[in-house]
Amino acid sequence: MRKPASYLSHLECARCGDRYSFTELQATCTCGGPLLCRYDLHAAARELRKEHLSNRPPGMWRYRELLPVQDPEHAVTLGEGSTPLLPSLWGAQHGLEQLLIKDEGRNPTATFKARGAAVAVTRLRELGVARVAVSSSGNAGDAWAAYCRRGGIEATIFVPSDVPLPTLVEAALTGENVYTFGGHNARGGTLAQSYATAHDAFCPNTFHEPYRAEGKKTMGLEIAEQLGWQMPDVIVYPIGGGVGLIGIWKAFCELREMGWVSGPLPRFIVAQYEGCAPVVKAFEEGMDACQSWADISTLPGGLRAPKPKADFLVLRILRETNGMAVAVSGHDALSAVREVMETDGLFICPEAATAIVALRRLIDRGAVGRKERIVLINTGSGLKYASLFHPPVKHVEDGVTGIAMAHS
Repeated sequence: MRKPASYLSHLECARCGDRYSFTELQATCTCGGPLLCRYDLHAAARELRKEHLSNRPPGMWRYRELLPVQDPEHAVTLGEGSTPLLPSLWGAQHGLEQLLIKDEGRNPTATFKARGAAVAVTRLRELGVARVAVSSSGNAGDAWAAYCRRGGIEATIFVPSDVPLPTLVEAALTGENVYTFGGHNARGGTLAQSYATAHDAFCPNTFHEPYRAEGKKTMGLEIAEQLGWQMPDVIVYPIGGGVGLIGIWKAFCELREMGWVSGPLPRFIVAQYEGCAPVVKAFEEGMDACQSWADISTLPGGLRAPKPKADFLVLRILRETNGMAVAVSGHDALSAVREVMETDGLFICPEAATAIVALRRLIDRGAVGRKERIVLINTGSGLKYASLFHPPVKHVEDGVTGIAMAHS
């Protein structure tokens, strides 16, 4: 019997558990909860062997049977996935024996958002979607613009007016419709939904469709494979909407059910800016859901999520894995970007730098062991935020001599 291209079996509401067919276009559950893809993992475990992956080309489509796409031969791809897991010299300086940084800045469009866009655009195209309207804090916007252009789906993108210039330029140069707005992404979500209603478009905002999370799930699949089919002790993640965190958690759960990994799940640690920390506040106060954050004051970028749609699931993951949540300042995050660049030569994004600051605090408190295997997710390249930095550089005129001597 021929193996299926995907073991996807149905969609399931993360809140109430209701099931939906994956053969029809779905947004959210009737209760408003986000939908998650579910697979026939018993059949997958019976018919797949992890050793066979070594014969497949690199990239996230090597895990195609555990993705929702029904025809992987026609995947909308720009070569995303297979990003490196780098030992960190910054970690060694702080006494950490096994800090590894998953560098998602190597993806197309320079962030992990490429993974989600690749799978979601491919799957929406399979379901007959011709037009989308997407709101984003920035990096998802240019990813969706690029992948929709490549996949032949017409896209209208809404991003905040203070979005970093490289992100805005990349989105606009695709030729898709790009609009900026004042305020944060909660307003952008309303704009995108209104536009979609008026123009017969689908609105695949964060957790308004089930497929973006599957693309980001491949981060977890890669981490397990890169660690020799083991799970780390700790995952440190900068959280906005939480799609990547849920995706990584989902990957480990599925691999464990298939018998490809074993043991307890990693402790998940999340970091947010102090100026928008609804997950941290809800976690510290023992709440099951976040209250909407009223006055957002953060650096531009991906952590401006005043109330994540899947907040209840994020909080459940943190508590069930004995995780933690930490809020840090934007100033400390920018300083951490410099620290990691000076030690590792790796230009992490400010969002990931919040995770660096959080990790350092937890090390100092003894909440994270120095011998633990820790994976920190760098969600994107710092080059997309270069305008936030003003590094000290020296200018030299022609004919000047003695430069080496002056610096010796």
